[in-house]
Amino acid sequence: MAAIGMLVANPSPTEVTMTRVDDMRKALEATIGNLTPARAQELAKGFLEPGAAKEQVAKTAADMMEWSQRNRQRLRSGIQDEIKVQMRQMGVATQDELDALRKRVRELERAAGMTASGRKRTAAKKTPAKRASTRKSVAKKTTTSGNA
Repeated sequence: MAAIGMLVANPSPTEVTMTRVDDMRKALEATIGNLTPARAQELAKGFLEPGAAKEQVAKTAADMMEWSQRNRQRLRSGIQDEIKVQMRQMGVATQDELDALRKRVRELERAAGMTASGRKRTAAKKTPAKRASTRKSVAKKTTTSGNA
């Protein structure tokens, strides 16, 4: 099979087709995958004429890297947009909608006098004044009178 960038005197139709399919596969991988500088250099050498200047190979590789990054970003944006559309169609609330709902619930709870746990706030109960000092003195009197 003919390799990219190498000339074969009389390549068979199968070799030509396989080379083109391989070229398309590599271009697709460069678009979707993370194209490394080494891989970009390899692809640039394959697409250019044999014996191309190093500067031309380097420029072509840099252009391919930039192209790959742009296409990856476009693909990512397209996927994110499609996910948003599908989620909206399913009726799933967005994070902003959930945040607004939480805020509204807190406001309603405050207005209804509820705590964050959902319990009603109760006014502080007035506890009767303790008569501990009186009880102690009564207890002391009984103990002292029992000794006498």
